[in-house]
Amino acid sequence: MIDRIAQLRAAGEADVAAATTTDELEELRVRLLGRKAELPNMLRGVSELPPEQRGPVGKAANQARQALQQTLEARIAELAAGELDARLVADRVDVTLPGRREPVGGLHLITRVRREIEDVFLGLGFDVLEGPETETVHYNFDALNHAPNHPARDRSDTFYLAPSANLPAVERAGDPRAEDGGSGRLLRTHTSPMQIRTMEREDPPIAVIVPGRVYRPDSDATHTPQFHQVEGLWVDVDITLADLKGVLLSFARSIFGDEREVRLRPHFFPFTEPSVEVDVSCFACKGTGIREDLAGHPRCGLCKGTGWIEILGSGLVDPNVLRSVGEARGDDAYSPEAVQGFAFGMGIERIAMLRYGVPDLRLLYENDVRVLEQWA
Repeated sequence: MIDRIAQLRAAGEADVAAATTTDELEELRVRLLGRKAELPNMLRGVSELPPEQRGPVGKAANQARQALQQTLEARIAELAAGELDARLVADRVDVTLPGRREPVGGLHLITRVRREIEDVFLGLGFDVLEGPETETVHYNFDALNHAPNHPARDRSDTFYLAPSANLPAVERAGDPRAEDGGSGRLLRTHTSPMQIRTMEREDPPIAVIVPGRVYRPDSDATHTPQFHQVEGLWVDVDITLADLKGVLLSFARSIFGDEREVRLRPHFFPFTEPSVEVDVSCFACKGTGIREDLAGHPRCGLCKGTGWIEILGSGLVDPNVLRSVGEARGDDAYSPEAVQGFAFGMGIERIAMLRYGVPDLRLLYENDVRVLEQWA
């Protein structure tokens, strides 16, 4: 029996040494040392042997079992380390690859375009300011040189706020359109009031843009009651229309492409004099008015064959606006004889529609994920 134990030990050690995987070693462990294996059964049958054989057989069998156990453990540790190294090589992750996780969201197109516009003007040396969305008649109209009978003051063009305990009582500033008992407050129709507030607070020179929500009672394919504007102001010594054109040309090329040109057309705005509309050369037809990339060379639908697209209004700051600021400050820092400036304003939605080909402004507010994901 001792000879058989020696054979089992030798054969088991040979099989363990020949195994190449931890799975094979597990099978060997069961076959050599499991409950049904021959060697453990010998140990359990030692008590049935003659007394003179029990000691030698039991000792030999126990030594063989311990030797096989140690051999298995050593071989398992050896193969497990190699298998781990192989898995690490096979499962290595290239951290430079783009992620595969589904996108969880993105900036709304209006927010993206607003940030792009802000970045352009920050690069040109402008500061970015924000202001209140509820304004007084004074800052929204009077300080911006709107005549008392200007149509923009009509209730059909402006959202006036009713008196409320939550709103401070203010003077109506002589607005003939406000009914008796009106609060003298309104939802701002543009972000220009912050230009006045900035000049009253800070000495020249100043260069600021004011992005934000504004409100007007309009609703159609190109207008919504609430929309977004960016208005800008630069006041310094000897500012001219040439400075205005240079700034807006840089803006247009940053947003619409390096080949763009701008042109200024005479217009009228209450708070600028002279006032100009600004057009950018059409980026769809490259300013020709003809789409040469389409069959038959049809007239460009984006610029309607003119080669130009209107993008914003602007002009030199009206001297009356500067004088009003001087009266509020009580000094001559903004005297028209001392400083000049230009102002401009644009709709963020319009810039987004032109740049990304959005056919209907209302699509940007319907929250249809299928639409929004196109620009995410």
